[in-house]
Amino acid sequence: MTRRQVLTAAAAGAALTLCGCRQQEPEEAKPELILRYAENQPEDYPTTQAALAFAGLMADQTDGRVKVAVYSGGELGAEQSVIQQMQFGGIDFARVSLSQLAEYVPALSVLQLPYLYEDASQMWRVLDGSIGDDFLAMLDEMDLVGLSWFDAGVRSFYTREKVTDLEQLQGLTLRVQESDMMSEMITDLGAEPVQVVYSQVYAALRNGQIDGAENNWPSYDAMGHYEVAPYFLQDEHTRVPEIQLASTAAIEKLEALDPSYPEVLRTCARESARTERRLWAEREARSEKELREWGVEVTTLPDAEKQKFRAAVQPLYDRFADQAELLERIKES
Repeated sequence: MTRRQVLTAAAAGAALTLCGCRQQEPEEAKPELILRYAENQPEDYPTTQAALAFAGLMADQTDGRVKVAVYSGGELGAEQSVIQQMQFGGIDFARVSLSQLAEYVPALSVLQLPYLYEDASQMWRVLDGSIGDDFLAMLDEMDLVGLSWFDAGVRSFYTREKVTDLEQLQGLTLRVQESDMMSEMITDLGAEPVQVVYSQVYAALRNGQIDGAENNWPSYDAMGHYEVAPYFLQDEHTRVPEIQLASTAAIEKLEALDPSYPEVLRTCARESARTERRLWAEREARSEKELREWGVEVTTLPDAEKQKFRAAVQPLYDRFADQAELLERIKES
């Protein structure tokens, strides 16, 4: 090739570059449907990580036709607001606490009864079986679709002063969630329930407004409550699960795009629930280990003492006398 030919070829290449005619990599296909997922926890929290896993699964299983945009940190509102927006189709997916849904469907409250399960394994046998499916189906009356169950750990008491048994719990002021059932449980145990906004619990413990509170290990850790209430009474009174939801509008939009997509959605939801439970177990174990090493003093109730706690909350069970058959099925699971 002559020098003139070389220069000509180079100039032609430069011209192609300048005019934007250079060969481009194929662009990624744009989604045909974008759906919104509301999550009130920060991005590194197990439930949010599971929501992101769900979004990835949906993209993979629909070949990119469906995109799930996850909004974490409460960006789309508090749980009550999210539930209402889902009923009108403004939000497509969410993870919400069972206690919030029980305000709309009181029959769900039975799953919040204290000391309902012997351990976590029993709870998952119940929720992943026919009983759990029946409870998810109850959400139909709210124009919501229950997809899967998330773990929210087991809740115990922690206090400013050491408490080792039911007798020492008498008369203490204990912070509870905004739940009538939780307040009644505290009353039945002989303590005084006080509803304090979650973000203000640390200050209430520090200044002596309350004597203690109750929650799971990760929350006890993340909010720094152990610094002002370093005594942990591991009574494990409640295991309140959370639910991954879809709006009926989201199901309809997916079905219009492809009749197989609603079932794809359910499969992805079940898989993301397994991810959440694994991440939760890791987070829970890490928090407990680190707080024990920090110096939190943990009291584990002997079986005989725990039976006293169970007996004290019998009035709550009496309220659900019409659910005796269901409670027996749960007990035998």
